[in-house]
Amino acid sequence: MAMLKTLFTEHPNSVNETYTEHMQMSGSFAIWLFAAGFCAVIHAILPFMFEKTASGIINKLYGRMVTNRVVKQPRNETAEVLN
Repeated sequence: MAMLKTLFTEHPNSVNETYTEHMQMSGSFAIWLFAAGFCAVIHAILPFMFEKTASGIINKLYGRMVTNRVVKQPRNETAEVLN
């Protein structure tokens, strides 16, 4: 059972997020990536539409993920146990 928990929490813990926090962050990225993909497909068919929309979304996501990422302090699991 502990191994199963590790599968779901190892990566979120590596970026100092809980499983739920990581799911929310990743889910919001997925929604925006789907939107960018949709705009890119429409642009491929109708090149006068969404000329910079997909690239703008990607740039904003890159800013959220890399450039302006707020690094959370590591959780102190010992303190959580004591409380």
